[in-house]
Amino acid sequence: MENGAYIKAGAPDRLELSELLGALHEDGLLNASQVRETQIRSGNQVKHPLLLIADREWDDPKSPGRKLTLERLCQWLALRVGMPYLRIDPLNLEVTRITALVPYAYAARARILPVRVTATELVVAVADPYTREWEADLSRLVKQKISRVMANPLDIDRYLIEFYALARSVKSAESERKRSPVGGLQNLEQLTELGRSGKLDANDQHVVAIVDWLLQYAFDQRASDIHLEPRREAAQVRFRIDGVLHEVYQMPIG
Repeated sequence: MENGAYIKAGAPDRLELSELLGALHEDGLLNASQVRETQIRSGNQVKHPLLLIADREWDDPKSPGRKLTLERLCQWLALRVGMPYLRIDPLNLEVTRITALVPYAYAARARILPVRVTATELVVAVADPYTREWEADLSRLVKQKISRVMANPLDIDRYLIEFYALARSVKSAESERKRSPVGGLQNLEQLTELGRSGKLDANDQHVVAIVDWLLQYAFDQRASDIHLEPRREAAQVRFRIDGVLHEVYQMPIG
């Protein structure tokens, strides 16, 4: 179902609420009354169309006892337009590589998130399967073939900010470390105590941003341990979740 079975010839080249509501009605997920109410209540809001529909919290007629959540709607749309669906798992992303490959300003403007890169392929998560102008520009920046997957728009927005902010902090911390006569990253306990006491050196601020992110992310993932493992060229950051160590990030050393 390339380009979407329900999109008519001459339709806008981006997701439209009216088109989505019509498709949901056609697929038996919304009735006519729900379609009208969603259109009326949505008004002139500029949210992603799937978010506007998910906000209504309609029951899922095909899954009794469940709602038409944003995740459910994203999965439905991916199937409808014939695209793979990806539930973004930060533990499976090589954050260092994906943030180095595509500039943040470009990714944010296009609302896309690189999620996997190999020697031959760059996989990009998109919030809108019909907006594709960015592909031509990106193909001039990377040598890999570009493949697209559909993902939750809130996840894309969240991880765009988190991953690129983390990458900037790591890069800045590395630059400060090279200029510092002392050098080296302090441990988590030292940085936490210095932050509480207000005695942080300006050169440590980037490192603190990294630590803050790691602690918050560890909490979100319900990690029991954080492991920092220095290597010759990079320090591996790993979380223990349900007894299993997962690599989360690699920080350059030299």
